[in-house]
Amino acid sequence: MRALLHRRRVLAGLAALCCAPALSQHRHEPRLAAPDPLATRFGGPFSLIDHHGRPVADSGFRGRFMLVYFGFTRCTDTCPVDLPIIAQALDRLGPLAESVVPLFVTVDPAHDTPAVLAPYVAAFHPRLIGLTGSEAEIAAVARAYKVHRRKLTLPHHGAGHYAVDHGSLTYLMGRDGLFVTLLPHNSGAGRMEQVLRRHLAQDIGR
Repeated sequence: MRALLHRRRVLAGLAALCCAPALSQHRHEPRLAAPDPLATRFGGPFSLIDHHGRPVADSGFRGRFMLVYFGFTRCTDTCPVDLPIIAQALDRLGPLAESVVPLFVTVDPAHDTPAVLAPYVAAFHPRLIGLTGSEAEIAAVARAYKVHRRKLTLPHHGAGHYAVDHGSLTYLMGRDGLFVTLLPHNSGAGRMEQVLRRHLAQDIGR
C-alpha cells in the first residue's frame, strides 16, 4: 500500500513539473494592445491632382505625417482662419515640419482647378499642397474622411454663383496613412504645434 501511495505521489509531482512551464509561459505572455477603434474610421486611399497638375496618391506620402484640411478657394469664413494656423504651426516646428505634409483638398473641384489652387496655397505656405480632381474623386475622398459638403446658391449674386458649406476639421494621419487625431476649427497655432510635436516625438521614440 505504501509503495502504491509513493508511486502516485511521484507521478503527481512529475505531472505538476510538466505543466508548470506551460502555465508560467501562459501567465507571462504579453497582451496585445487593443486596436484604436478610430484608426480606420477616417481616411483612405486617394488619387488626385496637385496644384501643379501632377497626379498625387496618398501612398506617395508614406513615411511622413499628413495634415489634411478640406476647403475651397472662395471660402470666406473657416479656411482663412484655419489655413494660417496650419502655416504658423509648421513654422513653429522648424526642422520637424519636414516630417509633416500639409494638404488642402478642395470641396469645389468645378472651380478649383490646379491653376486656381496654385496661387491660393502659395499665399498661405510654400509647403502647402493643393489637391483637386473630378467631382467623383473629390466626393470619394470626402466620404472617406467623413467630411460633409453642400453647395449653397447665392441668389443675390447672379446665376452660377454659389458657396460650399463644408466641414472644418484638420485631420492628422500617421506615417502609415492611418488616422491619428482631429483638430477642431480655430484650434490655434500653439495648440496645433503641441499636438504635432507630441505625436512626432512618440513616433520617433518607437
